[in-house]
Amino acid sequence: MSAAPQAGGRAWLFNALATVVLWGIWGAFSGLSAGQGFPETLVYCVWALTMIPPALVMLAQRGWALDRGGAAIAQGLAVGLLGAGGQMLLFYAVTRGPPYLIFPVISLSPVVTIALSFLLIGERTGRLGAFGILLALLALPTFDFAPGGGGHGGAWLGLALLVMACWGLQAFFMKSANRIMSAESIFFYMMLSGLALIPVALAMTDFHRPIPLGLRGPGLAAAIQILNAIGALTLVFAFRYGKAIIVAPLANAGAPLATALISLVALGVMPGPVKAIGIGLALAASLLLAIEPDGQDADAAPAPAPADESTSLAA
Repeated sequence: MSAAPQAGGRAWLFNALATVVLWGIWGAFSGLSAGQGFPETLVYCVWALTMIPPALVMLAQRGWALDRGGAAIAQGLAVGLLGAGGQMLLFYAVTRGPPYLIFPVISLSPVVTIALSFLLIGERTGRLGAFGILLALLALPTFDFAPGGGGHGGAWLGLALLVMACWGLQAFFMKSANRIMSAESIFFYMMLSGLALIPVALAMTDFHRPIPLGLRGPGLAAAIQILNAIGALTLVFAFRYGKAIIVAPLANAGAPLATALISLVALGVMPGPVKAIGIGLALAASLLLAIEPDGQDADAAPAPAPADESTSLAA
């Protein structure tokens, strides 16, 4: 963890790219622990616990000042519950389908965020950003074009679409929450929401079947899920300093793209011509979104914080 540039600089970009890298690696290997026999419900529990260290570290940097107003609590919990619910669904999805197909479907979530940001917040972007968004939206459906992929079954698709909806809504509420509360408080409520659903996950766990312990079980899950937790934290700061209409496509589309590429390489699978075109479009979209000069959200009121206001994570 390190201090990012001031809010007027490129803090949003550093944090968004950090999310892309962390979530890209996490997504590619997210099914490993479940593949070793560790139940996906317990993987969720491990993920929720990995949220605790970064949440406490960031709140400590803010002097333990937690936003406790009614609106802050409501929006913080909305962000957390949508994220945690999506995570729980995702852990089931990756046991029923390949990550290189699931994550590109999830990457359609910026469509939900962009629509809500445009209609309800009135966010706009420059020409490069608009063109980048267009390319991203053109690229994303191509990743779902997978001839011969039917052998994986279709159960994962419905789960992936639900995760997409949850995370699209979460991104919108995350931006909205950043207007009235600190990023540290948002992440703290995300952590609380994740922990609150642990009893549900435990109740859904089949403890009658053998469960691996040690490095093959919770150890492997923790090593993978900590990437998710830190990536969620950098995403909070990306939305704090950047426009949702820019950050959502860059982070939420870039990370699944990275996951798809890593998964394809790890599996030794070569994408067909349609997916190759999609990869090219997505890379171009990410570049345009990254160099868009109007990325920072100048209109957003800074969240209340003490003198250490500018502290954030940087890649």
